[in-house]
Amino acid sequence: MTNYLVEECKFAVQIRENSEVLEQFNIIAFTHRNLDVNDVGLLHIDDSNQEERLGKLKEALQLEELMFLSTCNRVEFIFCTEKEVEFHFLMKFFETLYPNFTRDQIGHFAHRGDIYKGISGVEHMLAVASSIDSMIVGEREIITQVRNAFDSSKKLNLTGDFIRLVIRHTIETAKRVYTETSIATKPVSVVSLAYHKLRDMNIPLDARILIIGAGVTNTNMSRFLRKHGFKKFVVFNRTLEKAVALANDLNGRGLPLSDLATYTEGFDIIIACTGADTHVITPELYTQLLQGEESRKVVIDIALPQDLHPQIVIDHKVTHISVDVLQKISNANLKERSKEIQHVEEIIAEAIYEFKHIQKVRTVELAMRDVPQKVKEIKATAINEVFKNEMATLDDNSKEVLEKILGYMEKKYMSMPMLMAKEILLKK
Repeated sequence: MTNYLVEECKFAVQIRENSEVLEQFNIIAFTHRNLDVNDVGLLHIDDSNQEERLGKLKEALQLEELMFLSTCNRVEFIFCTEKEVEFHFLMKFFETLYPNFTRDQIGHFAHRGDIYKGISGVEHMLAVASSIDSMIVGEREIITQVRNAFDSSKKLNLTGDFIRLVIRHTIETAKRVYTETSIATKPVSVVSLAYHKLRDMNIPLDARILIIGAGVTNTNMSRFLRKHGFKKFVVFNRTLEKAVALANDLNGRGLPLSDLATYTEGFDIIIACTGADTHVITPELYTQLLQGEESRKVVIDIALPQDLHPQIVIDHKVTHISVDVLQKISNANLKERSKEIQHVEEIIAEAIYEFKHIQKVRTVELAMRDVPQKVKEIKATAINEVFKNEMATLDDNSKEVLEKILGYMEKKYMSMPMLMAKEILLKK
């Protein structure tokens, strides 16, 4: 009887310990809301260094689980620990993870991070993956970034059962958000809006496209066009190496910006985004590029200030898509997306309620995972010890029948006590 009481006490302790895992769940978040984007970038850790640095952090601070999420404007640390996440913990956290930081930098980050704990941390993850915590509401790329971050951390043996549970529920909820709401339906990025404008004009896919500038915006724009079937690109850039690199990616040609003045092969579309403080495309240059062609041209000018001289729009047949026009559309679409936030928050509230139940069920499952093995041990003891003599009197056929009966009972009848135990423990 004493042994049964001991086992029951151990079982109760295990249930309690597993239930406390939620309170050990923490997130330290750095985003555009609490930090300059350039400072957020300082916290990025290259993929090649993550195994060593994150592994060292987990060991030094004795973290149960750890996940690292890094995007262009967000860095978050998701972890489980029994320790209190206060200032001294944070100082050790950042000095361990970023040994090249100065003491002032470590103190700066220790003070500026937003801390989420327990169910608030789960709610934060749901908001992040559903994009309502993003710089641009409705940008669904974040769901992929969260999934990839978890997969990377899992491969490095940093995560465990609880973070797995959180991320699985987070991804499922985010998918529901993007399916049941319109939060991601209207494009808001300049690149996406420019493409939609171009698409609505029914431009043929063999159109001649001049890319002026090989920065991030033009790179994204040209890759977007290539993805949708456009194939004739010539890239001009002040630094030839960058022009060639982008051109190779597009199966096009890369030329120095100085060659633009002598280019004689004509064009249908110009996409311009340089860092120049004056108009790169002057009326004289535009006339030279036309090579006598009189058909209407399209100029997507995403630069600030504009690369296209305003007189060109007056003197020529030009469909001019400027960043000002795109920004107005973007702002209008953002307002439409914002109307969906309340609906998203309702879905998240339901998801939090569901997670509490999921976590309770998982707690019971973890606590009871040894029960099937215990049943096997009882069966083996009964056959090999308690009823050893009786078993010896049975013939082979009788033994075979008895084994089948016991095996059947083990597989089928064990499920009912397990379900009943779950119900009783969940009610408690």
